Amino acid sequence: MALPREPRQKMINIMYLVLTAILALNVSAEILEAFKTVDKSLLNSTSSINKSNEVLYKSLTDKLADPQSHEKAAYWQPKALKAQALSVTMSQYIDDLKQQLKQGAGLKEDGSFKEDNLDASTRLFETKGIGKELEQKLNEYKEAMLGVDSSIRRQFESNFAVTTEVPKGQEGKVRSFTSTYFHMTPTVAALTMLSKFQNNVKNAENQIVTYCHNQIGQVILHMDQVGILVGQSSNYVMPGQELTITAGVGAYSSAANPRISINGSSVAVNEGQGTYKTTVSGSGEHSVSVNVVFKDENGKDVSKSETVKYTVGVPGGAAVMLDKMNVFYIGVDNPITISSGSGWDKTTVSMNGGTLSGSGSNRIVRVTAVGPASITVTADNKSSKYDFRIKRIPDPIFKVGDGKVRMPSVSFKSQQYCRAELENFDFDTKYSIVSSTVYFSGANFPNVATAQISGNSLAAIANFIQRCGPGSVVTFDNVKVSGPDGVRVIEGKSIALY
Repeated sequence: MALPREPRQKMINIMYLVLTAILALNVSAEILEAFKTVDKSLLNSTSSINKSNEVLYKSLTDKLADPQSHEKAAYWQPKALKAQALSVTMSQYIDDLKQQLKQGAGLKEDGSFKEDNLDASTRLFETKGIGKELEQKLNEYKEAMLGVDSSIRRQFESNFAVTTEVPKGQEGKVRSFTSTYFHMTPTVAALTMLSKFQNNVKNAENQIVTYCHNQIGQVILHMDQVGILVGQSSNYVMPGQELTITAGVGAYSSAANPRISINGSSVAVNEGQGTYKTTVSGSGEHSVSVNVVFKDENGKDVSKSETVKYTVGVPGGAAVMLDKMNVFYIGVDNPITISSGSGWDKTTVSMNGGTLSGSGSNRIVRVTAVGPASITVTADNKSSKYDFRIKRIPDPIFKVGDGKVRMPSVSFKSQQYCRAELENFDFDTKYSIVSSTVYFSGANFPNVATAQISGNSLAAIANFIQRCGPGSVVTFDNVKVSGPDGVRVIEGKSIALY
């Protein structure tokens, strides 16, 4: 298009171009307000995570003081505190960058600054090189957090909350970290991005500390010497009876990922163990091969094999069969059936590791301590010994209402009782709540509130329950329950209300 000849028209066109350039450089008020809203939301989220972390740190301190959990807490609490210290240092560094950024945008005594300034972030992060320094510190923070414990690295390396990876631009190219987030970025937008990194840091801290807290209820394994464990329901069976063989890794970790084959067939693995069942036949000695392939601590496959031997007796002797399963449980009646082909006038039964009651085929076994047990049946002057395992009843599950970890606040306010339920357990036995420490945090609780309950009733914390609303978090910790085998501490539960 040709330029106009008239000077007046030339001036108008030039002014139009200048005005267009000025408009392009100005950031609309709506966009600035949007960034401020996002920044406020991020700060509120970070505050909520801080309160959740406070509950975890207090619980870790309580577990350290509790003799029942002291040993494990002494290992994991220092690791949680290390994660806390790393996160505090990183967050304080980002706070300092925010202050420098505001000063570069003309910070005044009343706290105001030029929110739409496009040069302050470019000068600080590109010209002065602070962008590369921030990127490096975020990467160093990630590596230090993953290095708190080798199990933490395995758990979170692929999904750690803090990352410096940048998305592709509209043109499909990947720009640098600094250019992506801080080049010609309005000051308020750069502050929002720094708040986002702070929020990521707090999320990472919560992940690691929650993991450390959960490990206090788990066994710490160092697989420097690893073998396979093989158990069998009996080493002496009668024709037609079922033989059960259980195999697994002697020092089990979820990372071991064992693959088990018994008698040439692959078996399903549950919590590190595989079970094989077969109906025996043919008298005399028999054997079954067991092979386990698992990963060691270096991630390499290791293969180990063992042979299980058992003897099939001749009918006319004796046999012992468990009516429930191949274990005796402490604190309950364990019914068993004993068969004798020689008649009870020629049969005697004795037990080590427990007591037997009843007579004839139907007997009751009672046991009091974890360990081995055996029953010896003597028929026609021939003795057969049957070895069994003694286990504690599995931990019941703590529940309030439907037992879920998320619950409408309206529903939670109507709850009057809590309970401990045994799930998937064959015996008809129950547990009752003895006591629990309860923490209230999040919405409506500016400071973490602590209370105690005794028994299954929630009446003692009714006032706190009524204060709860959407965004509140209620944590039941140090839950003690009473059952047929005495008092024990079970895993608690955090309930997020919405």
